[in-house]
Amino acid sequence: MNEKFLAEISDKSSGERFSAFPEGYVKGRTKYVIITGSVMSGIGKGIFSSALGKTLKDRGMNVAPIKVEAYLNIDSGTLSPYRHGEVFVLDDGTETDMDLGSYERFLDTGLSKDNFTTHGQIYKRIIEKERAGFYQGRDVQYIPHVTGETKLVLRNLAMKSKADIVLIEIGGTVGDYENLFAMESVRELIYEEGRENACLVNLTYILEPHHLGEFKSKAAQLGLRHLMSLGLQPDVVVCRSERPITGNVKEKISMNANVPIEMVFNTYDVGNIYELPLFYREQGLDSAILGTINLDRKFPVNGSKSLKDWTARNIVEPEKEITIGVAGKYTGTSDTYISIVKALEHCSAALKVKVGIKWIETTDLEKDLGKAEHEMSGIDGIIIPGGFGTRGVEGKIACAGHARKSGIPFLGICYGFQMAVIEFARNVCGIKGANTEEVKKDAENNVICILPEQEEVEGLGGTLRLGGFDIKVKKGTLAHELYGKKEKVRERFRHRFNVNTKFIDILEKSGMVFSGMAPSKRIMQILELPGHPFFIGTQYHAEFTSRPLKPNPVYLGLVKAALKRKYGK
Repeated sequence: MNEKFLAEISDKSSGERFSAFPEGYVKGRTKYVIITGSVMSGIGKGIFSSALGKTLKDRGMNVAPIKVEAYLNIDSGTLSPYRHGEVFVLDDGTETDMDLGSYERFLDTGLSKDNFTTHGQIYKRIIEKERAGFYQGRDVQYIPHVTGETKLVLRNLAMKSKADIVLIEIGGTVGDYENLFAMESVRELIYEEGRENACLVNLTYILEPHHLGEFKSKAAQLGLRHLMSLGLQPDVVVCRSERPITGNVKEKISMNANVPIEMVFNTYDVGNIYELPLFYREQGLDSAILGTINLDRKFPVNGSKSLKDWTARNIVEPEKEITIGVAGKYTGTSDTYISIVKALEHCSAALKVKVGIKWIETTDLEKDLGKAEHEMSGIDGIIIPGGFGTRGVEGKIACAGHARKSGIPFLGICYGFQMAVIEFARNVCGIKGANTEEVKKDAENNVICILPEQEEVEGLGGTLRLGGFDIKVKKGTLAHELYGKKEKVRERFRHRFNVNTKFIDILEKSGMVFSGMAPSKRIMQILELPGHPFFIGTQYHAEFTSRPLKPNPVYLGLVKAALKRKYGK
């Protein structure tokens, strides 16, 4: 085993302790802030954790966030976007929950597998150790082994990151059976580290039924009592609501949670999520949290000039307005394409333009492909995002074709890149029946085929071409211009198929330019059409590396082209 453990296991005594510490671990060197949710899911723990992290980082702290997910999946890669939102891919190839995207964007930092764990990962490690004989004949149990393994993950992150604070977000809500392992683990962590080294924050929801017109805090009170019944006493309670709550509500929460009223805060709906870090600072939330773990004096505020500047630059008054179509098959919820939405927001701030989104459901277009032109009327640019499977494919191809012929600025992401290749092959190159192997197996004219290294892969989870890879950018191309004339860039991928090499020459002779490719393999990674106002396809997910104040170049190029199409400048 690579990990070093401190363990005392006795077969002769009913009393035993088992806890896991990385070698060289010192209690108190890193502090822990644990964030739980109660009443209901979907109240924004991920955004809260991210914005809080930004507020703490503004003080000069090294903040390491981690999402602890309750599900038994090893990662988020096989989850339906409808069930759990977007799958966010880290540079090391880890497929994670979309909250990791929020962490990266707010903290402006790259994360790794150490910043994400699931119940499935914990069980997998334990079973592997049991099979290897690590437990020396001991019966493996929920306590101490599952909780011990979970604490080891948290402490390993503290050691590797050398963080001042590890920010732990526990998925789900208080009362979910599946996250009891995490709740018990952090209870033990707080006990072992000492109250002065850990702060427990509960984000709860204050209901305001519209037919009553007043706040109701009973559900929040019950959620907090359930939390305390697990042995977890919150230090700070943050009440989430649509509008500011009353002092009376705060008093009820304070009394029922044994939390001083000055440690009860309220976060309500704001116009822009990038207002939140400064909003928390002005409420004194970061000072309250740091005060419980004796870090407020070590990392003083020293004014909020940098945070105010960051906020002001992210929240600008738009001077113009455009509409970007997003043609996908998961348009029922924006969480499916949340990084795309955020990438467009970053462009909005940079260019002082309001970017509206028109969702185009490509599954519906398949019933009548002629509707693509109608659905795309009034848009100033279009994005065809990533996806898998056969549903909605012909609708995406129809949208790509209309964008090519009508001069609508186009950005194809991953599957969207492949759809653009298929459309061009069919209608410009004259390759009849051009398709992708993902849709038609062993077809003669599959211009998109499986990557050679993927041919023998049988499983689904974690088997795609995943993570950050370098891209060689061709000089004199639009891509070269967009990336500031860099000849090598790094972006994140999540795909199993690519452009069939036997069709590359045919596509290029007909006018398609592959302006980006893998440095050592013939894998096409950027395509463009010279003469078109803006037609770019990327095999990678450019949205994953877009940041506030640092919009991804291909998204920025799309929005600029859309502005030019609408306003002529």
